[in-house]
Amino acid sequence: MTTYTWKQKVYNKRQHDVESGAPLRILGIETSCDETSAAVVENGRIIRSNIISSQIDSHKRFGGVVPEVASRHHVENITLIIEEALREAECTLDDIHGIAVTYGPGLVGALLVGVAAAKAISFARGIPLIGVHHIAGHIYANRFMEEFQFPLLALVVSGGHTELVYMTEHGTFEKIGETRDDAVGEAYDKVARSLHLPYPGGPHIDRLAQIGEGTVPLPRAWLEGTYDFSFSGLKSAVLNALNKANMKGETISPENLAASFQASVIEVLVEKTFRLIAERPVKQLLVAGGVAANKGLRQALTERAEKEGVSLVIPPLTLCTDNAAMIGAAGTIEYQKGNLADLSLNGVPGLSLFSR
Repeated sequence: MTTYTWKQKVYNKRQHDVESGAPLRILGIETSCDETSAAVVENGRIIRSNIISSQIDSHKRFGGVVPEVASRHHVENITLIIEEALREAECTLDDIHGIAVTYGPGLVGALLVGVAAAKAISFARGIPLIGVHHIAGHIYANRFMEEFQFPLLALVVSGGHTELVYMTEHGTFEKIGETRDDAVGEAYDKVARSLHLPYPGGPHIDRLAQIGEGTVPLPRAWLEGTYDFSFSGLKSAVLNALNKANMKGETISPENLAASFQASVIEVLVEKTFRLIAERPVKQLLVAGGVAANKGLRQALTERAEKEGVSLVIPPLTLCTDNAAMIGAAGTIEYQKGNLADLSLNGVPGLSLFSR
């Protein structure tokens, strides 16, 4: 099957179905890290199903995700998860107009499982294939809550990414700021390990911060003149505070250290975000990524948005972490633009959102 045939005959037939009034249904597949997920999304904004198989219990004993273990779990689960997503959505592959799959960034072995599954179904059933960037998926999780209003700003906060992304239309992304070292979620996990908290550490830090007091002096990395972030120095300051206390035979309250760390992170994230909003036209502020589930950050952003009169959208907790519904939502936009992939699609662990 040539690329021309792929994009003209198959795509045009299914597009005709949609134009005739049939709902546009995208099957989303997500396997970038340690969740195996499949979902059916209708018209880009309705979740018909969103099945997620988490591997947290398997990786807890290692204190983090083991790539080979993650890949093996994906292989074991992917077919069952896709079947369950179709069953819950009460549809078959004949009702699917496109298959959207995360092809980067992520763990290469994990990505390849999802991409291989999507390509196999696409080839066998003649269903158009759509490659989706993982972070685009996180951003588009917000579209299940509210329709996008452009121009908008997305604050991306996850285990591997901390970015300020500006959008003037669907599917276009401009990087305004990024982390220069550790992503915010990575910093949370490293601080959690220093406090001997279980994996994943972010939720445990957030829980302790809610009951602690910010009495431990910790730095804020402002990187003046830019909208970039840096959390490596903050992480090191936490470790230094713990080491100094140990050498003196003193004990630092984990709750207070967590509260101090989280206060530093949130202050920088919120302040930089709203400084940018003051300088650029922004109709809507979106929050995306796993750290968007952080209660302290959600509260601080909500309070500041209300004070500044900014329209804020944050996904529910179930859509903050990795899931296939967000991939289906982002894939819908790519499908509507005619941005289809062919069977040469491959996993790209270092895929950039901004140079595609």
